[in-house]
Amino acid sequence: MGARDLLVVAIVFTAATVVLAGAPVHHVVGEDRGWDPSTDVASWYSQRVFRVGDKIWFTYSTTQESLVELRNEEDFTSCDLSNPIKMYTDGLDTISLEGEGIRYFVSGNTESCKNGLKIPVKIQPKEQIMAQNTVASMAVADGPTVPSASTNLNGLSYILVVGLSICLLGL
Repeated sequence: MGARDLLVVAIVFTAATVVLAGAPVHHVVGEDRGWDPSTDVASWYSQRVFRVGDKIWFTYSTTQESLVELRNEEDFTSCDLSNPIKMYTDGLDTISLEGEGIRYFVSGNTESCKNGLKIPVKIQPKEQIMAQNTVASMAVADGPTVPSASTNLNGLSYILVVGLSICLLGL
């Protein structure tokens, strides 16, 4: 494999990494156990990073549970359901995380809430990918041979295409 082939592989790999790193994540609360009193949602939550653009999914039995979004930490801590932002009762609720900050989700069953069926979702900004990472990856893969001027032009074309794609995708 020549220097040009290594460069193409590095660009494709780097472009794929950039797209995957910036892609929204779909978080399923409690994974296969769902939003249920038997689920250790605190443990599940502690292993997650929520970012703007992600989606969070709640699945639960509508005969036993519901979901409530509360306004503040005080209502969250005390499980005060009297002034909710929104109540969810479908059994499969998808919530888009559109802005930075903390959103408070609790069980609509006060007893379940007091027993820990609640999560504060701290939403962080979208992950920023620096252009320098792309250039550094390509420089490492360039190999020990000195490419001709035409190879440099082809490599530059690939860099321009990847850069343009990143700009168009808004990453």
